[in-house]
Amino acid sequence: MIRSMTGYGRAVMTLNGREITVEVRSVNNRFLDCSIRLPRAFSYAEDAVKQKIKEQVSRGKVDVFISVNTTAGENVKISLNRPVLEGYLEALRTIAADYGVREDISTTSLTRFPEVFLMEKPEEDETQNTADIVTVAQQAVSAYNAMRETEGAALAADLRSHAAIILSYVEKVEARSPVTVAEYRARLESKLREVLESTTIDEGRILTEAAIFADKVAVDEETVRLRSHLNQLESLLQSGGAIGRKLDFLLQEMNREANTIGSKGNDLEQTRNVVEIKAELEKIREQIQNIE
Repeated sequence: MIRSMTGYGRAVMTLNGREITVEVRSVNNRFLDCSIRLPRAFSYAEDAVKQKIKEQVSRGKVDVFISVNTTAGENVKISLNRPVLEGYLEALRTIAADYGVREDISTTSLTRFPEVFLMEKPEEDETQNTADIVTVAQQAVSAYNAMRETEGAALAADLRSHAAIILSYVEKVEARSPVTVAEYRARLESKLREVLESTTIDEGRILTEAAIFADKVAVDEETVRLRSHLNQLESLLQSGGAIGRKLDFLLQEMNREANTIGSKGNDLEQTRNVVEIKAELEKIREQIQNIE
């Protein structure tokens, strides 16, 4: 399936005593631009998450937001920082003795001083933490891709509808082409009769001029190529994957053929057909900007 470059996915899981939340969102971009936002304490997992994104996304500006919250009590050991505590006690007693103030040292007052306590946490298992974050990130990316595929299906349907309209106008161009030559021949013959004021007309000259005109306005090659490009468009939509750049190139080729048909024709109806073709091509151009 084809995928839109815009999407959103979210996943929340509790692993090894931590609630991990990952949100993935993206907008259109010419290339892949991936930004990971992690808590500072888990910044070591950034490269692994970014690699997971790159494995499944080829284009777009992708922002990944990750939060990690502890749900289970950690095995934290708290102890007295005795050298610091004794330093505070000595300083307080010196103040009382030297300045004649009342000594009112209490346990509560001592605990307010910085670094009186030492807090020891168990060493973090960075490998396990990274694996847990990547697991949740994969869930978020899966939801994100599902949304992009849904949008991609809608884009594909829209492109097919525009392609069908273009094909109908290509058929009109093909049907009109011989009529244009016949009308030119009739006008040429009428003009020659008017100029020569005679009913005797050189049929060979008319045939020659009509043949030259027919060659100049022939659009067979262009319509054949347009049909081929429309078939390629359908093949790309069926193949799926990252086809945005291919579609962009294909659209340029289709525009080139439409412009050539327009430059060859001096017929009002053909001009209208070409205008309609180009209008549909512009609609396709707007849509493929959203395709990965």
